[in-house]
Amino acid sequence: MSEILVLCYHAVSERWKADLAVTPGALRRQVELLLGRGYVPATFRAAVAAAPAPRTLAITFDDAFRSVFELAFPLLSELGAPATVFVPTQHVDSGQPMAWPGIDQWLGGPHEQELVGMSWKDVATLAGAGWEIGSHTRTHPRLTQLDEAALARELAGSRQDCEAQLAIPCLSLAYPYGDVDARVAAAAASAGYHAAAELSRRLGGGRALRWPRVGVYNADGELRFRLKTGRALRRVRALGPVVRGR
Repeated sequence: MSEILVLCYHAVSERWKADLAVTPGALRRQVELLLGRGYVPATFRAAVAAAPAPRTLAITFDDAFRSVFELAFPLLSELGAPATVFVPTQHVDSGQPMAWPGIDQWLGGPHEQELVGMSWKDVATLAGAGWEIGSHTRTHPRLTQLDEAALARELAGSRQDCEAQLAIPCLSLAYPYGDVDARVAAAAASAGYHAAAELSRRLGGGRALRWPRVGVYNADGELRFRLKTGRALRRVRALGPVVRGR
């Protein structure tokens, strides 16, 4: 049975001290650590569909921050590790800082430009280099709070946006805020997704449309990262209920 470890990152920055941003140095050390443990990198959907190795690592980035293209892409290319980026499609190509609850506190400050997302050209470059492009909905809402029509627009609409821009299938999804329930997962299946990622403190096995990920944040030093990605802690977390969410 394959062991699949899916990491969830957001932004990459040397200066931005937001919880969602890791430094390039931290990203490099973390990925090198896991490669040294024998993990083989793969895109998210490839890992979920048919893990290519006994220990498989899927590196994912939510929100399509421009810093992922500028800093994470060359670094991971050097390490031979493709990744998956989940794109909130209405924010792509705007050239403006993205804003939704959780990041809008940085608007108007010295780090506002850290909120700028990728262009479709950036996204296409990643796809051409072997990265997987998945959906992160259109506007980054809390999906469990939407009615059926709005839910369909966010899920099916963002998939259509990606496919229209890139001319390749978009078959994976990350739920914004990790906000998912049975109704939302069923809507994701109806919208045509084959795999979907959530954020969960329960990291035992996974189902294709509710696959758990380990969130990695600015505060995760080396010891904390080793513990979060180690087998022992992940097994313990798999046995108990969710204690607190993010």
